[in-house]
Amino acid sequence: MTDWVLALDAGTTGVRTLAVDATGRPGPMAYREFPQHFPRPGWVEHDADDILAAARATLAEVAATVTAAGGRAVAIGITNQRETVVAWDRRTGRPRHRAVVWQDRRTADRCDALRAAGAEAEIRAATGLVLDPYFSATKLGWLLEAGGVTADRDLAVGTIDTWLLWHLTGGPDGGVHATEPSNASRTMLFDLRTQTWSGDLADRFGVPLGCLPEVRPSSGRFGTTVPGHAAGLAVPVSGIAGDQQASLFGQACTEPGQTKNTYGTGSFVLMNVGTTLPEPVDGLLTTVAWQLGTTVTFALEGAVFVTGAAIQWLRDGLGIIDDAAAAGPLAASVPDTGGVVFVPALTGLGAPYWDPYARGTIVGLTRGTTRAHLARAAVEAMAWQTADVIDAMTAASARPVSALRVDGGASVMDLLCAFQADVLGVEVRRSAVRETTALGAAYLAGIAEGVWAGPAEVADRWTDDGRFAPGADPAAVARGRTRWHRAVERSRAWADTAAD
Repeated sequence: MTDWVLALDAGTTGVRTLAVDATGRPGPMAYREFPQHFPRPGWVEHDADDILAAARATLAEVAATVTAAGGRAVAIGITNQRETVVAWDRRTGRPRHRAVVWQDRRTADRCDALRAAGAEAEIRAATGLVLDPYFSATKLGWLLEAGGVTADRDLAVGTIDTWLLWHLTGGPDGGVHATEPSNASRTMLFDLRTQTWSGDLADRFGVPLGCLPEVRPSSGRFGTTVPGHAAGLAVPVSGIAGDQQASLFGQACTEPGQTKNTYGTGSFVLMNVGTTLPEPVDGLLTTVAWQLGTTVTFALEGAVFVTGAAIQWLRDGLGIIDDAAAAGPLAASVPDTGGVVFVPALTGLGAPYWDPYARGTIVGLTRGTTRAHLARAAVEAMAWQTADVIDAMTAASARPVSALRVDGGASVMDLLCAFQADVLGVEVRRSAVRETTALGAAYLAGIAEGVWAGPAEVADRWTDDGRFAPGADPAAVARGRTRWHRAVERSRAWADTAAD
């Protein structure tokens, strides 16, 4: 009988369950999308019941496939969209408001007011985060102040991992109300120095400590699913991590200095910086990567807002390609950009600039510029932006990056991986498993249940399907980097307000 670990990956637009066997090989998978709600400009909401229904449906489908093939599920790991918050009633199990999604900007004024009051330095020192509506605390404050949620004894709140765990382990019939540090550290209520919820921060944001979940290690038995609440399954939930930290673990970046980048709609670069909490770094976020036993591992994170979204813009906005998959071959059809530089600050610039007033900029156009040059400039911009983040990380951590592990949709482009290696001057290794987020959640759960011995075995099982060594002339790369930074400066502080 084959033992399988089920990874429940609750993303922003859908839920995926992936079965992983003891060799680390992905097996059966199921996926369900759920609706998105945009009640006002800048507001983004989810119905938490929709997410729960998608989770139960995909778990049931994959478990049935595994059982039909003579296997059994021995553990469940959960990974999730981070910063999204749910408030629900412990008696009924029903949400008291739609979930407020990480993308939501309704609390921007609240963040501005806190910044103007001089609170940012204190918050940053405690949490490693910048004052931004991206994080959970102001969302929870809004739910309690303006969203009609009452802070009574039956109120429970949490991120999506907590919502799913509570329901799958029994819901109103004794469900486990818990989370772990990688998710807690994204709420702006968790003190990285003490590894506990901060009473001072909870008071500042108007969130009662009693409604927050217990924080447990990322790998360990949280509880066992109750068949009547979990599609007939009675399986231990033994690992939880936020999506980008789960990807870091799935990429086997278990040693300090190891770094991964996920090229998605945007990109998330994370560097393992070990077990010592670093000082706050301008332009970067400090976060918990995971906790194994009593040992907490930290990471530096840089979020790039637009990478793959630039390819979507070439398709949907300019109409110069019919399909996103055509961007790679089109870009590879020319040897360079012909002097064109594209800064895809279509929604401002993220790390390390954090400039909401930057706007997309294309410079260097000539009569000889073609759509192929624009496509190549969009691909190269992914690498230049990643290099800016990694430069900030290496300077802050004093740890050189010896290799970059990559995944995500755009990583299928050999051109991108090769150019990234040239820009960084280090080898780029593309994961053989594309679903590294789900894989990381499975590993955390499987370690707790003895399927794998620990991080060393995870590292031994990691494989790539492409290695790209730097081969460009360093002087040419330096000239390109200078040109890129000149273009970035032209894009910055362009809009008068973030809404322009």
